[in-house]
Amino acid sequence: MNTLVETLKYFVFITFELIALFLLISAAVEIILMYIPQDKIRQWLSGRGIFGNVMAAGFGALTPFCACSTIPMTVGFLNAGVPFGSTMSFLIASPLLNPIIIGMLGAMVGIKAMIAYFTIAFIASVLFGFVLEKTGMQRYVKNVRLRNEHTKTDENKRAWPIKHKLREASVSAWGSLRPVLGYLLVGVALGAGIYGYMPQNFVLKIAGPDNLFAIPVAAVLGIPLYIRAETAIPIGVALMAKGMSIGTVIALVIGGAGMAIPEMTMLASIFRKKLVIMIIAVIFLTAVIAGYLFNVLL
Repeated sequence: MNTLVETLKYFVFITFELIALFLLISAAVEIILMYIPQDKIRQWLSGRGIFGNVMAAGFGALTPFCACSTIPMTVGFLNAGVPFGSTMSFLIASPLLNPIIIGMLGAMVGIKAMIAYFTIAFIASVLFGFVLEKTGMQRYVKNVRLRNEHTKTDENKRAWPIKHKLREASVSAWGSLRPVLGYLLVGVALGAGIYGYMPQNFVLKIAGPDNLFAIPVAAVLGIPLYIRAETAIPIGVALMAKGMSIGTVIALVIGGAGMAIPEMTMLASIFRKKLVIMIIAVIFLTAVIAGYLFNVLL
């Protein structure tokens, strides 16, 4: 009975914490984007050399997009003339540096872990886009056209009074939460069950810090198990409480965020097979390297 009560307490506390984080972060990002013209964003992303990759990764980190939004924006950038390398940096940074992931890691794992994760994923996104462009990978982009839907609505938002912006941001944040709320609740429920009932010795044996193969396995397992951060991070936190190494959790998060099956399927519609395989390989290596670094540093 005590175990059941503790499990329910964990579920309720984590659920309210994650919903509050999601709404606050989504609303804040929405307000920030109201002040940035889309034409200005394209101009920043078109910077020469590695500067464009840095700006693209930064913009990807600012946008809480899922695959259904990231992929169309990627094609839109390519069709608008944004350099291929910058577009690729955005493509990688957007899911890995999602503000929701960063906020959850900071609140549930710790500020040091959040900073380390952001630094590793940001550098990987910048280098990935830069190297892809220098090696001529743009030849593997299919001839896909996407209509540019930039309208005066975005310009009008910048002229709205602050009360109107806050209301619009709140509505948008709730609209972003609704499709993922089920994933969040499933993740928290599984995490609560792990927290309350999974034997600690079992977790230590399978995915503890002494198991060198736990990190690459977690990176691969993240693909089918993890569609959204809202599902994976509560599970990972519960597993850490049972003895799983932080590096294994980070590998799970990166592997799932960057190589989720829906996103890879959409990428295959705009990129040729060789480029899709390369994207998967780079994200997998990022997940594994980050996992081992986390275990060593933290």
